[in-house]
Amino acid sequence: MAGRSAKPSGSKPADAGNEVAIRLDGPVPQTLGLLDQGAFWVNLGVSLLGFAGVLAVLQPSGGTQLTVAAAVVATIVGTLIGSAMVGLSAVPGQLTGAPAMVLLRGLFGGRLSALPTSLNIVQLIGWGTFELVVIAQAAQTAFPNTQRWIWVVVAGLVTTLLTLRPLGTLRLLRRVVTIAVAISLAYLAWHLLAQPRPSLGEGSWESFWKGADAAIAVAISWIPVASDYSRHARTPVTAFTAATVGYSIAQIVNFLLGLVALALVAGNGDAVFGPMLAAPFGLAAFLVLTVREVDQSFANVYSTAVSVQNLAPRADRRVLSVVIGALTTALALATNIDSYSNFLLLIGSVFVPLLGVGVGDAIARRGLPQDLSPRAPSRPLMLLAWIIGLCVYQLVNPGGLTGWSDGWRWLQQLLGLTPPSWLSASLLSFVCAAAAAIALASVERARR
Repeated sequence: MAGRSAKPSGSKPADAGNEVAIRLDGPVPQTLGLLDQGAFWVNLGVSLLGFAGVLAVLQPSGGTQLTVAAAVVATIVGTLIGSAMVGLSAVPGQLTGAPAMVLLRGLFGGRLSALPTSLNIVQLIGWGTFELVVIAQAAQTAFPNTQRWIWVVVAGLVTTLLTLRPLGTLRLLRRVVTIAVAISLAYLAWHLLAQPRPSLGEGSWESFWKGADAAIAVAISWIPVASDYSRHARTPVTAFTAATVGYSIAQIVNFLLGLVALALVAGNGDAVFGPMLAAPFGLAAFLVLTVREVDQSFANVYSTAVSVQNLAPRADRRVLSVVIGALTTALALATNIDSYSNFLLLIGSVFVPLLGVGVGDAIARRGLPQDLSPRAPSRPLMLLAWIIGLCVYQLVNPGGLTGWSDGWRWLQQLLGLTPPSWLSASLLSFVCAAAAAIALASVERARR
């Protein structure tokens, strides 16, 4: 397909500046090395949500509880698969200098890219809200006599300020935050592993892949934003390695520590922070992790602003960041964390096949230039491939979201479909979406 160069309008070489341009067509500095990018992904892989969120692996939605051994293996396998997917999605951003949602113009067309962009905006606002909620809950756990709303507002304000200088924030993570986080995690691991641990209860390996799908879903929630940051990396190898290695190590450590903490509180996710605070220097380590959590909310708010710019290229990202930061803060004041695991599976069903479509299209059209302009021609067949992948995911693993999941279970019964326990919804939907994209891209070429 004929089209413009993949480099976005206005992009310049690596010495174009020290900060992100305020508009989409501004220069794209590519100044971040492996340590800068790696520190960013390591910090994203460590989350307070992960300590209790590992319950989504141990007790997968729509499945039976895993044994501790099965949960450990599911965490490692799922994280490695998900992190590799994130790494793959980071490469095009470095090669083109374009953020994630702009890349979808080449996949779906300028107008049709508005659909996945809108879904991404919704999920990022959801994630940003969850992050502010968990920061407030953690702060209240450390300081029980304080008001939750105060922590929500403070975290929302800090988050918004960080988004105004995103590359400066990434450099700060490398120079200061990552070292403090590593020391805190090592200390908490030493303390938690020294405690006698009761059993987490009976389990089996039957729902292994449902548990792995939950770990995959946590990682791949970063797929639709990876290029927002990797476009500032110096090389494609840096972009891929930082995302794959940095994120996978951090999430595995995070989840496994969460399993240990859960064992100490008999699987009570609401009490998972208690064993950490019981350590002699637990409060200091816990506060480091709580403050660090702001980088998660930063990434979600900043990437929401960049995603909006795909719909409104002339919008000032700073203004967008302030508005979105205020919105997530307001939502966090009225939100709880109860729907976390079902939220994960819904995200997985949307964005795993989206990556599959991108990979399949890249295979089918390798060597051909992409049109990343707002006027890029529509490609409805790629939307069809995406829908096929989403349907495959939901038919294998409908999750437990009231209404939505019930409809997919009804369809399972109508089709007489009983997916085997060894089948991964993530892997199958990725393969099916990629295969559909390859086949439909051939149909598309034949029509031209």
